[in-house]
Amino acid sequence: MKRKKPPQDHTAAAPDSFTAVVIGHVRSPYKERFGTPRQPTVTAQTLEDRALDATIELLPGRNYEQAVQDLAGFDYIWVLAWLHLNENWKPTVIPPRGPKVRRGLFATRSPHRPNPIGLSALRLLKVEGRVLHVRGIDLLDGTPVLDIKPYVPYADAFPDAKAGWLDEIGEQPDAPDRWE
Repeated sequence: MKRKKPPQDHTAAAPDSFTAVVIGHVRSPYKERFGTPRQPTVTAQTLEDRALDATIELLPGRNYEQAVQDLAGFDYIWVLAWLHLNENWKPTVIPPRGPKVRRGLFATRSPHRPNPIGLSALRLLKVEGRVLHVRGIDLLDGTPVLDIKPYVPYADAFPDAKAGWLDEIGEQPDAPDRWE
């Protein structure tokens, strides 16, 4: 197929920092970090030992009712959240699974990051106005939400992908965390 537009250069210098806008908040049964799933699908040893329901309440007065139109037809959504209780980070961490070995932060899903952004794939149960009903929440009550995107299986699922050191430790993907 022949390109219809002449090439353009959109490589202007990127900023070193920016401001994000909160679009809503999580309403979750989890009020403290202990007992909250570390991933939406890892629920052993958490509150009720199962995936729990929650809501995401989008802020009023910003036309978010229009923004969620057509979202109800998706089974899952990606939720990007600001992990507001995490203030510090380190370049290496000891994950809660496998042997007690320090791993590079970016090879883990530790919430303690330079920018504490959380990413959760949540089951979308229904949409009511500005409220999204979800299952499998792994976020604390009151967590600020930055964005919501539909989960698109052909683009978001890579079932044969390697998982680095997680493959090497040989645990089941939904195995519970190590207890000290």
